[in-house]
Amino acid sequence: MEKIFSEIDLQQIVKRGNSLEKIMQQLHYFKNGIPTINLLKIASINDGIFQYTEKEISEYCNFFDTHKDNYSIEKFVPASGAATRMFKSLNEFLTKFNPEKDTINSYVNLNKERELSLFIVGLRSFPFYNELKEKTKTIFTDYPNYNSDQKVYAIVKTLLTDNGLDFANKPKGILPFHIENEEILTPIDEHVFETDFYKKPNQKSKIHFTISKEFQTDFLRITNKYDDVEISFSYQNETSDTIAVNADNTPFRTTENELFFRPGGHGALIENLNQLQSDIIFIKNIDNVSQNNRELNLKNKKLLGGLLLFTKQEVDAALKKFQKNEINENNIKEIIHFIETKMSISLPQEFKMFQFDYQKEYLIKILNRPIRVCGMVKNEGEPGGGPFWIQDEKGRHNLQIVELSQIDSTNENQLAIFKNSTHFNPVDIVCSIKDFEGNKFDLNQFIDPKTAFITEKTKNEKKIKAFELPGLWNGAMAEWSTIFVEVPIETFNPVKKVTDLLKPAHQPNNLDINSGL
Repeated sequence: MEKIFSEIDLQQIVKRGNSLEKIMQQLHYFKNGIPTINLLKIASINDGIFQYTEKEISEYCNFFDTHKDNYSIEKFVPASGAATRMFKSLNEFLTKFNPEKDTINSYVNLNKERELSLFIVGLRSFPFYNELKEKTKTIFTDYPNYNSDQKVYAIVKTLLTDNGLDFANKPKGILPFHIENEEILTPIDEHVFETDFYKKPNQKSKIHFTISKEFQTDFLRITNKYDDVEISFSYQNETSDTIAVNADNTPFRTTENELFFRPGGHGALIENLNQLQSDIIFIKNIDNVSQNNRELNLKNKKLLGGLLLFTKQEVDAALKKFQKNEINENNIKEIIHFIETKMSISLPQEFKMFQFDYQKEYLIKILNRPIRVCGMVKNEGEPGGGPFWIQDEKGRHNLQIVELSQIDSTNENQLAIFKNSTHFNPVDIVCSIKDFEGNKFDLNQFIDPKTAFITEKTKNEKKIKAFELPGLWNGAMAEWSTIFVEVPIETFNPVKKVTDLLKPAHQPNNLDINSGL
């Protein structure tokens, strides 16, 4: 340890509040690599993914409505991410385009830039159009005399740069996404609207956003208008930052000779989730909102919630029987049947050979843990993770949400399994985070640390290796009970590119195809 870190280094680590043990573990993984996940097969309908009839969906929705008031419920929305990628194509345009020499047509043809064309055609239909145009006229006083190419350049520059709207450097959550009755709505507004389905009589519904501290004022400006909703915030804790290393796996140092730490990725948010005290937590990404599919979204939220509450009640009842020593060789079969058929938990082949007392001990262990019900949509080629059966180092099978970076992509068999996935993870999750006695689980106890990521980054023009913690819905929840359910693709409406706002889910009317310049 002394050879790696000086006394000054150790003082820096203590001052930051980082765990030396975790840092040493990260250095171990940098040096020795991280084991890849072994995919057994895809999860599919009736083999890891439940698909319900309209009658069954209605029954689960009714179950949620009937039982929801017995639980404290909250929504958890990771919302700290900047909108940089949303405007990637437009940022490239600003860098490459010379308004004195180039034309839009030549730029589009040369760069095969469909995104810019869509942006121009749909300009009037963006919810920020009026604000953008007025701001552009303020900054570019000669704007009315510009030709159309110069106007496009001026508008994009106003949209993205810090003396304009600076949208690319702001969190997605505070950007204009929709217009309704002439009111601008942000993703924050849409997420607040969505809390209404679990609201209790005479109580405020609860929602929690993880944000960047520097933008808290912007979030408060939007959320302060909601008196009937309890809205809270938290930040990604610096103590979850991870150490960066050079190519030779020695700690990377800044120009001040200090150790360099980076945010540990969205997996760090398991700490934020762990601080919540509600019984049931709905999780959804900040940009997955819709203006026209609200009713469908709420119906499927109730489906997921109803299935979770039903499962939790059955699990709690079974655990109470174990606690009271009411389990015999007959009713243990009922519990095993429920676990295998309703929770998609695959018991090991040797389970039947276990002694009865050890069977009970094993079942208690796999039942007494957090539960998550995850909506899955049909795979239409979106980048990201999906539902799979995996085989762990003990040869046991379980369900996980797996990303491409977690598998050995040089293994043709593993890559083929991944590419053949029929479903995709839209991050539409509901969780139970308390045990059968109402005590909150310590979620840190259910993380698989071997599912972290190592990525390449650049710092001070030098290549470095960065360590990302197990993803929030990947390795951070690896030891949870996991149930996958098919939900309609219409419930998945993320805004990954600015032109996604022109899609029907985000538009109140048909597109105005005039350029709006």
